[in-house]
Amino acid sequence: MGIPQFKEVRRAYGFDDVAIAPGSVTINPDQTDIAWSIGDHQFKIPVIASAMDAVVSPDTAILFGKIGGLGVLNLDGVWTRYEDAREVLAELTSAPLDKATPLFQNAYAHEPVKEHLIGDCVRKIKKSGVICAVAMTPQSTKRYAPIAVEAGADIIFVQSTVTTARHISKSYRGLVFSELVESIKVPVIVGNVVTYGATLELMETGVQGILVGVGPGAACTTREVTGVGIPQVTGTMDCASAREEYFRKTGRYVSIITDGGIRTGGDLCKVFASGADAAMLGTPFAQATEAPGRGFNWGMATPHPALPRGTRIKVGTKAPLEQILFGPSNVTDGTMNLISALRMGMSMVGALTLRDMQQAELVYAPDIKSEGKVFQMQQGRN
Repeated sequence: MGIPQFKEVRRAYGFDDVAIAPGSVTINPDQTDIAWSIGDHQFKIPVIASAMDAVVSPDTAILFGKIGGLGVLNLDGVWTRYEDAREVLAELTSAPLDKATPLFQNAYAHEPVKEHLIGDCVRKIKKSGVICAVAMTPQSTKRYAPIAVEAGADIIFVQSTVTTARHISKSYRGLVFSELVESIKVPVIVGNVVTYGATLELMETGVQGILVGVGPGAACTTREVTGVGIPQVTGTMDCASAREEYFRKTGRYVSIITDGGIRTGGDLCKVFASGADAAMLGTPFAQATEAPGRGFNWGMATPHPALPRGTRIKVGTKAPLEQILFGPSNVTDGTMNLISALRMGMSMVGALTLRDMQQAELVYAPDIKSEGKVFQMQQGRN
């Protein structure tokens, strides 16, 4: 007699577990259309820079916008706490590793977010002529969102480790996304989620984008600290399935944005083959010469006063942002010229658009990166 099963464990897949099958038709890479949009805002490339203090400053948000993407500024970060944030960043990045976390906790707790700095940052970005996107936690959204929108912010991101439409709390009335969407009148993007049900419920509140990813980022330790998370391919596919069901029922299309864990052009291609409309990256852009983190990156939950769920990591400096995105690449590991890699991947499966790329076949192939590569693994790659 077999032992009764308490629960079923479902298999889930990350980027290294799958491969994209070639298509029966191929096209020229320069014929691919990789544009995407949120609300009335159009973008030339489907890539967003994460709202991490080491990645996006007002200056780098402007740079991202000018090259066709979107950089999201963290309104809970140092840029809105300190008049001279770069001085604080210099201290955070120069501290020895064993002193880093307490230093982060103190730096983010020592100074409160200042409303005038929110306005100053937003106005600086808007004055440059690019689309301004800002991020905040659900706890601070009621206060910060109206200030940011009044100053000119075009898109609001509301981010926490795990976000749902139904948050239970004894201490306060939680953020109601339908009320937020109705009150601020700009596109709202919410995350993070990894499940079908939570995605569907959030879409029903009227938000225009969903961020997918719990713990995959290079600087995030959520999976180690709490054990919670789903690998990005499965998470993206489940959330994309909710998008398709919601679109079928309502005719309203809500973008799926895969957030975190993307290291190479191959990963970026797999994001869209899994069903995403755009990708959010942090650490690859922290390696840009213009990045404010000076060769370091850290998770948004690193400064948490009681339970940090991120760490400072040394990522080095690779190249200017434009070269990381558009090349030319001087390395062979897929970490540069990400946009050309995406176009090349689309061309190999015959995908003219990102919606076409979502239909590409994925196969389970855990050895895809190592098959036949014994000499590469022995010598390493540049």
